[in-house]
Amino acid sequence: MRNPVPSTSLLLALRNLMRNRNRTLVAMLTVGGGIVAFLLAGGFINWVFDNMREATIRSQLGHIQIVRPGYFEKGIADPYAFLLPGKSGEEERLLGVPGVATLTPRLAFSGLISFNEATVGFAGEGIDPLRERPISTRITIKEGRDLQGLDDNAALLGEGLAKSLGVRPGDSIVLLGTTAKGSANAIEVTVAGIFFTVSKEYDDTALRLPISLARKLMRVDGATAWVALLDKTAMTPAAVEAMRPILPADKFQIIPWNELADFYNKVVVLFSKQVDVVKIIIGLIIILTISNTQTMSVLERTTEIGTSLAIGLRGADVLRLFLLEGALIGVAGGVIGICLGYVLGEIISAIGIPMPPPPGMAHGYTGQILISASLTADALLLALTTTLLASIMPAWRASRMNIVDALRCNQ
Repeated sequence: MRNPVPSTSLLLALRNLMRNRNRTLVAMLTVGGGIVAFLLAGGFINWVFDNMREATIRSQLGHIQIVRPGYFEKGIADPYAFLLPGKSGEEERLLGVPGVATLTPRLAFSGLISFNEATVGFAGEGIDPLRERPISTRITIKEGRDLQGLDDNAALLGEGLAKSLGVRPGDSIVLLGTTAKGSANAIEVTVAGIFFTVSKEYDDTALRLPISLARKLMRVDGATAWVALLDKTAMTPAAVEAMRPILPADKFQIIPWNELADFYNKVVVLFSKQVDVVKIIIGLIIILTISNTQTMSVLERTTEIGTSLAIGLRGADVLRLFLLEGALIGVAGGVIGICLGYVLGEIISAIGIPMPPPPGMAHGYTGQILISASLTADALLLALTTTLLASIMPAWRASRMNIVDALRCNQ
């Protein structure tokens, strides 16, 4: 007997699945339910990644930071030995790099902050309030106002730092720091506002000041970093490569945000492992269910399989037929699950998922579901792979049947 052509095999597989519609429907819905669960779990984690990434970029890091070589390794102890120039041609040329939306200087400094009888340490940033504003869209002003400009004799305090001091917007505070030459210096400023970000640790010590006041306090002229914001986060690698010819490697170090976002990187590793665990659990459920379905199908069709083998159909053809049936269940169940997953994801996102503050954050948030194209492809691949794996053993048994025993099965 000639081997069945692919179109004939597909037609036979479809007919065989339709012979027991209830069982086929249950199998497809099982696959679809697993895919829905995978998409919703993965979509929520995708949203967490996306939201945390953008919050990290647009509250602290920017997309790219330009510093002196070795600043992040040695600059904590002596930041003013790694100062960038206050004005330079390189800074202007960087603004011409495709995708760069804004570039702003920052001056890192630290010291003591006093209010009435309370004195605590702080980690400060001198910023250009107007140029910084596009980068700081994820900094939320809880009380008071944002900094207005370089001439604003005011400071923004992180929520935890303000709570430690007991200050409110409008209060006058004294900042004491050690200048670049080692002498003490102090300035008095007004608390413009109190802010919070995604990082409680940052909010507990952070203070933002117009960079002109920070330079006055530290008695320096320059910046410890230039921070660039791009039109899209995906443009970061290309922008870094475009900046390299502009900045001499012996004088400047270009660092993309992902190399500085330690907390974000650890969260991605942890949550990615959780997605893998969910994938394994869903895969096992699908394999067990489809394997049982295919085994029942083989038992019910034993005489039919024996007849097919008796008239010349090869065992490999029987094997291929059952594998094709499993693949069709996987594809159909996967498509059903993807469609349901997208609909449920949109509904859940519209309602929102109230979440308590996770570790490292002081505020809760409303979660959503973000189902990406890559996640959808993973879901369809999961459905197809698991149903094929589940079909291998029943299909192999069907292909290895003894013809005489199979023909006598129902006699």
